[in-house]
Amino acid sequence: MYRHALEELEQWRDRPGRKPLIIRGARQVGKTTLVRLFAEQHFAELVEVNFERNPELAELFDFKDPTDIPRRLELQLGQDVTPGRSLLFLDEIQAAPRVLATLRYLYEELPRLHVIAAGSLLDLALDQPAFSVPVGRIEYLHLGPMRFEELLLAAGQDRLVAFLQEYELGEEIHPPLHEQLMRWLRTFLVVGGMPDAVRAFVERGAHQDSEAVKHSVLATFRDDFGKYGARVDHTRLRKVFERLPLLVGDKLKYVHIDRGERAKDLSAALHLLSLARVAYRVRHTAANGVPLGAEADERKFKVLFLDVGLMATASGLSVLDLEKAEDVMMVNRGALCEQLVGQHLLYRAPSWEEPRLFYWAREKRGSAAEVDYVISQGAEILPIEVKAGKTGTLKSLHLFLREKSRSLAVRLSSAPPSVLAATTSLADGRNVPFQLVSLPLYLVGQVRRLCGGLAR
Repeated sequence: MYRHALEELEQWRDRPGRKPLIIRGARQVGKTTLVRLFAEQHFAELVEVNFERNPELAELFDFKDPTDIPRRLELQLGQDVTPGRSLLFLDEIQAAPRVLATLRYLYEELPRLHVIAAGSLLDLALDQPAFSVPVGRIEYLHLGPMRFEELLLAAGQDRLVAFLQEYELGEEIHPPLHEQLMRWLRTFLVVGGMPDAVRAFVERGAHQDSEAVKHSVLATFRDDFGKYGARVDHTRLRKVFERLPLLVGDKLKYVHIDRGERAKDLSAALHLLSLARVAYRVRHTAANGVPLGAEADERKFKVLFLDVGLMATASGLSVLDLEKAEDVMMVNRGALCEQLVGQHLLYRAPSWEEPRLFYWAREKRGSAAEVDYVISQGAEILPIEVKAGKTGTLKSLHLFLREKSRSLAVRLSSAPPSVLAATTSLADGRNVPFQLVSLPLYLVGQVRRLCGGLAR
């Protein structure tokens, strides 16, 4: 299955001054499969070392002369390790902390050797003192679940993907095509972007097959709790994990997880789940300028789950729930669509950037307001609302545009696209023009491109 990350791996391969690459992402998002596909397409040989299955191989990287590592690997594995022709893949590197430090010497002494490392729960391991990260000598690639367009490609819908990637604002999307894309969007809401679930659905065409895979993935995450160390009680981890899919879209209050637990203890469990990339904090920002993180309030945040398909399964939703709903925005109070949009926006930036996402809210009695997501578009700030096409109001967007003197906003819904030139009134009575770009949910992957030329 095609992944957009392959394009960035190709750029990394050819870049002068290339450094060893570490792929970071949750379990089961396809890190190993991605590397194998990349090697198959671009290298004469893949040299794969899995430190969880073969921990003794870490000794091959204990050295006085790092240039001797290829020869040791060749003798041990019976494969050629040729700089420029071979890809050295160090999988499950969290099981061999001392090998991580070796990456700096591979960069300095063997710069022509392409090296990629990855591992399950790697971020959790990197948070431990035992890991010495060679700062300035490695690069990162952050990998999330598959995107909506990647599911379409896996299903052989190349023409639909080409249409989405070439669509320009102002073009009409005829009702039959709109309905076809919305049907695929409903499929993605149920199947999600976990590669094994997508593969099961595409190969056999049955939702129950992908559903079985997702239940297995969720069970795998629960089984992993024993690897999180002794810092948090496993029962508490499970409690937070099982409540997260039901809390998407709302400002997190620990009392909604368990009234009987201390907020400090639940926060520690959520921190570990965030390191495992099972959960993501969407932080509140004042949104007065970029970077948005400069004005983030760490005490106020919403949460996203890893993947919309896993969220649907964990919440007990099925394809029938999506098919019966007149508007997908109404399913699960709109939280499912907010998760869909959030996970796409989270990984909208180049993959070497740490995934971060923000929202804006004003909590004043009688005039409370909240904008679902706020992203930066260059030096500009773009508010994004996930609202029902016919019934959703935009009071919060208007308030945000007035307070922040912005002239562009985005609404994502189930309605066809449109661009509306409108005005909003300031406190002094002046009317300020703005543009409201309404996009169907299936264009969420194109938000950055479509709005790039509109932001002032």
